Amino acid sequence: MSDVSELFWNASVEEIKQGYVYEEATEEYICLICGRRFMDGVVYRKDDVFYEAKRFIHIHIAHEHSSMFDYLLDLDKKLTGLTDLQKSLVNYFHKGYSDSEIVKKFDGGSTSTIRNHRFTLREKAKQAKIYLAIMELVEQKTAAPQKFIPIHRTATMLDERYAITEQENEEILDAYFKDGLDGPLAEFPKKEKRKVAILKHIIKRFDYQKTYTEKEVNKILREVYDDYVTLRRYLIEYGFMDRKADGSSYWVKF
Repeated sequence: MSDVSELFWNASVEEIKQGYVYEEATEEYICLICGRRFMDGVVYRKDDVFYEAKRFIHIHIAHEHSSMFDYLLDLDKKLTGLTDLQKSLVNYFHKGYSDSEIVKKFDGGSTSTIRNHRFTLREKAKQAKIYLAIMELVEQKTAAPQKFIPIHRTATMLDERYAITEQENEEILDAYFKDGLDGPLAEFPKKEKRKVAILKHIIKRFDYQKTYTEKEVNKILREVYDDYVTLRRYLIEYGFMDRKADGSSYWVKF
């Protein structure tokens, strides 16, 4: 899961819009939503039709994830910077609704109000471009910028607890996994930043494409730490994992 998040955050705007990146080292097209990989030169089949990898990943995104627009718009407001009202408006704009049609959808308001919202969102886009340009210039002048570990896109909160540099992350894991990263957890930390680093590492033991029973989850977590119930609770609380209300199945969130 961490690899998918890192690919997502390092992708260009164009790559995020298309929903995938091409990794030259492995010659694979990689879905930025779920991490599925499709090797260049391999033919993939769907509904008795065969497709080359580049074409098939478009089909995969449309079939498995609806669209990149829907996926991106559904991300937490802390990631999109959009309020619920703005998300609704953007959705109607994307569908091509006129201002008068949108007014009817909201059962009130005026077309001038909708036009003002369009203007505000366009100004927000301009500000985002300027901000990106500024930060790229800053990084060009920084001799050795600190690299932070990527935040998982399903995080339930975004604050200073996620400000973990790669060096800090390595030090935390070394301190708490004394017998190696594949070994057991010595203790579960009380400090929030350390919890994030530990949970981010533990979730790698699960397959994001698989659905688990509670018994299976407990078995994997028990190998990490005796108090597996605490680990399971925090994995869900911090947005690394989700489950059905009755606890009958669990899965990795991405």
